[in-house]
Amino acid sequence: MIKQGEKFKAPAQAQIIHAGQACVVKEDNISERVYTIREGDTLVLQCLVTGHPRPQVRWTKTAGSASDKFQETSVLNETLRIEKIQRLQGGRYYCKAENGVGVPAIKSIRVDVQYLDEPVLTIHQTISDVRGSFYQEKTVFLRCTVNSNPPARFIWKRGAETLSHSQDNGVDIYEPLYTQGETKVLKLKNLRPQDYASYTCQVSVRNVCSIPDKSITFQLTNTTAPPALKLSVNETLVVNPGDNITMQCSLTGGDPLPEVVWSHSPGPMPPNSLVQGGNLTLWRIRVEDSGYYNCTAINNVGNPAKKMVNLLVRSMKNATFQITPDVIKESETIQLGQDLKLSCHVDAIPQEKVVYSWYKNGKPARFSDRLLITRNDPELPPVTCSLEIIDLRFSDYGTYLCVATFQGAHIPDLSVEVNISSETVPPTISVPKGQSTITVREGSRAELQCEVRGKPKPPIIWSRVDKEAPMPSGTMTMETYDGKLRLESVSREMSGTYKCQTARYNGFNIRPREALVQLNVQCEYNRTVPERLSECLCT
Repeated sequence: MIKQGEKFKAPAQAQIIHAGQACVVKEDNISERVYTIREGDTLVLQCLVTGHPRPQVRWTKTAGSASDKFQETSVLNETLRIEKIQRLQGGRYYCKAENGVGVPAIKSIRVDVQYLDEPVLTIHQTISDVRGSFYQEKTVFLRCTVNSNPPARFIWKRGAETLSHSQDNGVDIYEPLYTQGETKVLKLKNLRPQDYASYTCQVSVRNVCSIPDKSITFQLTNTTAPPALKLSVNETLVVNPGDNITMQCSLTGGDPLPEVVWSHSPGPMPPNSLVQGGNLTLWRIRVEDSGYYNCTAINNVGNPAKKMVNLLVRSMKNATFQITPDVIKESETIQLGQDLKLSCHVDAIPQEKVVYSWYKNGKPARFSDRLLITRNDPELPPVTCSLEIIDLRFSDYGTYLCVATFQGAHIPDLSVEVNISSETVPPTISVPKGQSTITVREGSRAELQCEVRGKPKPPIIWSRVDKEAPMPSGTMTMETYDGKLRLESVSREMSGTYKCQTARYNGFNIRPREALVQLNVQCEYNRTVPERLSECLCT
């Protein structure tokens, strides 16, 4: 029995038509329609639908066969339009129309993007001895490579003459085994005088989508040679901030004349750089200008010549200290008669050039058989300087100052102070009464707190316990000095257990003390409807 109103309903039907710049639309093995378009043109596909109620249309795409996973993105529109389509946007497009009556209607069309890039021609030469060193044979390989769709056809020419195996037994044309139709090699065996000529590699996709042929030409001479370079500076260059430097990359060989290019990694060339030929000048160098500067010379003969400079800009930051009680006696407190280690570290470039000096109560520390200096403790960060006090005595109490210096460089010193006395005690950490569980509304501000006692008080490191998720800052941990973690505009994703623990730096180098705080984020409620229908707005 048909219910009232259902007799006017009709299931969705769909048909795909094109309205853009198609080269050709054809049936491929009668299984699907193929829409061919040139890269850079505009793709316009329309999904014509019928049905009542009017169906909703959704476009989706797969990269290949129908079994491929759908892309997560889709277009809710009857017309799909892609301006300046690129090769990676080719594939099978699906139009799905549904209106809740019967099964959805699904139609597809495969979009084939056609393109022909500029060919690249590289030349490789080999010289081999024949019959000992009686005479030498030179063989030249001209390798032509191109990216295209459909696969390109290659034509080799010497001057205006088209080359082939049958015409010249000194010529061999082949496709390398590891390529798939996009590379052709012209081999000139045992080079003859007539082989010094102009060679052209012409590539063609047979004018599909009106794409014209492209070509590249190279003049082979008896002086043709790969590029060679030399640098005016050492491969590792250490400079001070604010300096001006010029690195010269000079050509020592190459025919035709190679092109010299400078690049920087990581990231692009800095804005305070200037390249003039093979010279790279950096003005008023900054710490962020550190990195690898690469000079590359290319003339398409042989392999590119490369030189690299590792530029280090002197810098020092983050002076920290650690107090390590007697590890042999497994102590976590400072006790007279036991050993004690004070360690000092700065983050520096270059790290190994930092010189550390120790002072006690404002005067240079006097080293003895009880007061020792050590570096590179395997249990501490690299290039850390430690002052070891053997058999701690009351006279050893005082204020110790560690000063880090770059000798001979105009870099400000960094220092850190450590006070050792009977009041120097390891930290304890706890959560204030009533603060172990914090409940807030979504979108509001939350403050988690841990109290640290001890002298000195180390920083507090916050992290999440119950989720492999970053902190709101985007990092896996956050550091606070007052023990408070402040969270702005909290969301439900921020709910969970947070751990606060003492840092091992700027305090005791012992097992971290830690505590837990639970954050509960409640949803806002929709109060524009009766209370019994109220529902959480969080999704």
